[in-house]
Amino acid sequence: MGGPALHVSYLSKGLQTRGYDTTLMSGRLARGEDTMDYVAQELGVQPIAVPSLHREVSPAYDAVAVSHLVREIRRIRPHILHTHTAKAGAVGRTAALLSGEARPPVIVHTFHGHVLRGYFDPIRTRFFMETERALARHTTKLIAVGPQVRDDLVALTVAPAEQFTVIRLGIDLEGRVLGGDDERAAMRRLFGLPESRFVVGWIGRMTAIKRVPDALRAFRGLLDRGIDAALVLVGDGPDRVDIELAAAKLGVARNTYFVGYQRDVRPYYALFDTLVLPSANEGTPVVAIEALASRRPVVATRVGGVPDVVTDGKDGILVDPDNVRGLTDALATLAHDPALRERYGQAGRDAVVPRYRVERLIDDVDSLYRELLTERRLSLPTS
Repeated sequence: MGGPALHVSYLSKGLQTRGYDTTLMSGRLARGEDTMDYVAQELGVQPIAVPSLHREVSPAYDAVAVSHLVREIRRIRPHILHTHTAKAGAVGRTAALLSGEARPPVIVHTFHGHVLRGYFDPIRTRFFMETERALARHTTKLIAVGPQVRDDLVALTVAPAEQFTVIRLGIDLEGRVLGGDDERAAMRRLFGLPESRFVVGWIGRMTAIKRVPDALRAFRGLLDRGIDAALVLVGDGPDRVDIELAAAKLGVARNTYFVGYQRDVRPYYALFDTLVLPSANEGTPVVAIEALASRRPVVATRVGGVPDVVTDGKDGILVDPDNVRGLTDALATLAHDPALRERYGQAGRDAVVPRYRVERLIDDVDSLYRELLTERRLSLPTS
């Protein structure tokens, strides 16, 4: 789910128009999480499920997933294996190494961020670090979704800089969020929120790395300053119950709306006045891209790939991680200045819509594939 799900769906569909025969395989989400298979299916792409592949490390299930993928690689015999995200990248590339004569001649992995800082305890982090370094030695090319992600991985000595290329996400912004401004009045009526109330939005998966409690604490600070505001949280996840309890403990539950996972996020961007993103780490935050495309300024922590999307003082405000006071100050600045929100929002749309076009993504990946196939004297696809 999330940005990587959108990315691979658009990529699979787009590559078909360039003469590639693609097979998209995906794992299983945790119980209670909603799949985004529908995005691929609406594009005419049918993902093949690998039931034993899921987010958590499990020696038994992971071995079954590797075996499953080895069989698929031997059946399909792809020229290119392209993996995405940490877990699928580890399982998929391990399967490639065990595929014998069917091993794909080109292996590519995309880092949509990484889990090497802020996610796990030191022992597990060390294990994942060494795993990524070992797999990188057997990967033809590594892709980072932004320069900050690449630089971070190089600094962590996952692989040398020359092994990386930067290819930003491609998102169908027109289909997902553009044109939603006319829904604002209807959404305000639905939630019983007057136009004058400042609405802070958050969208994502409710996990520790997203630091949703920091959004609650920053929102508490807004209310304490006498600002008439509401907080709308769109999404679900393993930490939802704890977050609801934290909202009650902070005394903000009456002004906080938990709306759960939503397939159609466009009306919610129309509802918001700004998006808050207090994460401890991010790759390329799709929600920030979508918010800016919807002309909504973003208040976010300066982590990972966030600065590649949000330009401080131009289309949003960036603060240091764990700086709840900074989040409150930034939100208060926007709450008091509608003209500033409008200016930041328009600058954001002007920046992100051309940068994150799906057509640009397809062009970039097609060009890379052709370069790697040519180096190995393999036949090129014809569209």
